[in-house]
Amino acid sequence: MPALPSFATFYPLNHHHSQGACQCGSPILSQFHERMVADISRRQFIGGAAGVMAMFAGLRAPRVLSQQPSDHNRPILLKNLRLFDGSGGPLREGVAIRIEDGRIQALLANGADSGNAEVVDCGGRVVMPGLIDAHWHTTLAGISQFEAMTADPGYVHLVAAKEAERTLMRGVTSVRDVGGPSFALKRAIDQGIVNGPRVFPAGAMISQTSGHGDFRLRHEVPRSAAAPLSEQEKQGVAVIADGEAEVLRRTREQLMLGASQIKLMAGGGVASTYDPLDSTQFTERELRAAVDAAEDWGTYVAVHVYTPRGIQRSLRAGVKSIEHGQLADKESVRMMAGEGAWWSLQPFLQDEDSNVYPDAERQESQRMVAEGTVRAYEMAQHFDVKTAWGTDILFSPRNTQNQLRHLAKLTRFYDSLTTLAMATGRNGELLAMSGLRSTYQGKLGIIEPDALADLLVVDGSPEQGLDFLNDPKANLRLIMKGGRVYKNTL
Repeated sequence: MPALPSFATFYPLNHHHSQGACQCGSPILSQFHERMVADISRRQFIGGAAGVMAMFAGLRAPRVLSQQPSDHNRPILLKNLRLFDGSGGPLREGVAIRIEDGRIQALLANGADSGNAEVVDCGGRVVMPGLIDAHWHTTLAGISQFEAMTADPGYVHLVAAKEAERTLMRGVTSVRDVGGPSFALKRAIDQGIVNGPRVFPAGAMISQTSGHGDFRLRHEVPRSAAAPLSEQEKQGVAVIADGEAEVLRRTREQLMLGASQIKLMAGGGVASTYDPLDSTQFTERELRAAVDAAEDWGTYVAVHVYTPRGIQRSLRAGVKSIEHGQLADKESVRMMAGEGAWWSLQPFLQDEDSNVYPDAERQESQRMVAEGTVRAYEMAQHFDVKTAWGTDILFSPRNTQNQLRHLAKLTRFYDSLTTLAMATGRNGELLAMSGLRSTYQGKLGIIEPDALADLLVVDGSPEQGLDFLNDPKANLRLIMKGGRVYKNTL
């Protein structure tokens, strides 16, 4: 039988450069991907490439929604609205929005001539930018651990595609994917095969041996220099790199595959098997190798890390985005502000959205992270650190439907318009750091001329609170991405 092809063979890449604490160290990933490869091998043996492609036969082009304009070249004019533009400033009235060729062409006076545009009366409702989740796992958010162990791999991929559609229908029009094989799903979304948000993929998470992305089982250790990659490495969930040369190689590989930013594991986690929460991972020189490679391609490195030592080491190496960081001290936060780095925080508050752990050790780690979360948001404001909103939902289909609740709860720390700006305009600034490595050239998270037309029309008053986000099905009346209407119940 010929050698097993890589996912790139069946997920051709588009090279046109056009809750609770993090679980991505869970050993379930290893079992999940071993099952995927075994199934692909069986299908290839029985039916060759056609047998493998049959796994994805359920993916089909989306039906055109009845509310969607039949002529996509025709401009749209949104009128009779209150505008939240994503900047965090007060809402504006007396404004109309003209959309053409997938972009916002102009902001006009409410009585302006509509010309040849299709007019949409928003009924005095709020128009705001589409939401952006800056810490998302596109392929792995909506599948349970049990299903990952037992389900047919083709089913897993279909679940990911369906979850992408649900994500968009929650009003999340862009996500920064920070680990996993999301290149294929991104391409399918961009080509209109399935509906979903814009995806900014990091590709495989890069980890040291015994790090937060080392998903091997104990019997696979030690590995000789000539040994093959583990299955999770082959399939693009994570890759192990020790030493500057290996880090450089793995970083360049993800850039080759189309990564818009790079993700490294610079510290331990709560759910992971081998690496304790307090561990520091990768040397400064190893981190610097990834940073240099990313900068050569005009983009940046984000790192999973919780502790002050790991945060400071990462910042000295030139890392531009700290993912999590809930155990940071004042010196670390002051350093983030001084370096102009982003703090990508998630509201890990040990509440109804948290993961449930059976053992005392992980429960204690989770408690420490939850307490640190409160301090983190306070220090981020005190030191004026650029702060992003994300959810880090992983292996939790019951929790994905509450994605926006993770945003609404931030009004505990910020006023509601500042909170909403974090998930729109501010996160859009973070996405823009990918530069030309993004396939979406245009501003996101903001409503202004020439920005990409990702818009929501909502029943709610953001200046009074964000509880309306807890029921997106009822309260999001229109969802638009790139000028295309995916929902319209006005």
